[in-house]
Amino acid sequence: MQTQLFQIFLSAFFSGFVAWLAKKRGSLTTSGAWGALIVGTAIFGFGGWRWGLLLAIFFLTSSALSHFKEDEKAAVAAEKFDKGHARDWGQVMANGGLASIIAIASALAPHPSWWLFFIGVIATVNADTWATELGTLSSRAPRLITTGRPVPPGTSGGITLFGTTMTTCGGLLIGLSAAIITPTIPFLFGITLGAISGLIGSLTDSLLGATLQAMYFDDQTGIETEKKQLAGRPTRLIRGFAWLNNDIVNLIASIIGGTAATFIPIL
Repeated sequence: MQTQLFQIFLSAFFSGFVAWLAKKRGSLTTSGAWGALIVGTAIFGFGGWRWGLLLAIFFLTSSALSHFKEDEKAAVAAEKFDKGHARDWGQVMANGGLASIIAIASALAPHPSWWLFFIGVIATVNADTWATELGTLSSRAPRLITTGRPVPPGTSGGITLFGTTMTTCGGLLIGLSAAIITPTIPFLFGITLGAISGLIGSLTDSLLGATLQAMYFDDQTGIETEKKQLAGRPTRLIRGFAWLNNDIVNLIASIIGGTAATFIPIL
């Protein structure tokens, strides 16, 4: 019991320090920093260092990529995306809230499937982040996942070959890392687990983005966007459910990716 409490205290201290640095660097808002503190404390405190390491790999790579060629992505983000690269509470919880619950559940009711579920969730959020941050830079116009028609960069549901490749690499990195730190996971299986679950989760995100996610239209500029307001002007809902924003889509995709990871060993 004392060991568990010390681990939670240590994880809170470390997570708080990392969250503070991320906020100072502009990767997190104030609410996002509080969210990161909670997520980091839960995952490392209840899951242990392996769980915390996978979270750290996701957080560090996603933060670095959000600043990569930031100026080139700024125009697309300003028009298309509901939120900027500084992640707030909702984004942090959409990406890490489920992982936190899994870590706590694994401590309360230990079972090997929790670890696989966790790998799939982190692989999904990492894959989706890589797809967004790097796929936006593709030299080719994205195509809508449902119809194949060309759409402007940053359009929800738009995919490219380059972006899909980066998606796979993002999930693969998490699977590879999990295999390295987990003696019971074979190297090739870990890579496959991360790549496939990450890809499934990220493509689910794209599919929801093209169909059910709330999308709005700005009559003045003719821009389709995730924003309810653009340049201070209210936009109008043209498809999807108003309650289904990008954060909720990310959460659903994480559930799908994590579930896929638990079934891959059976296939």
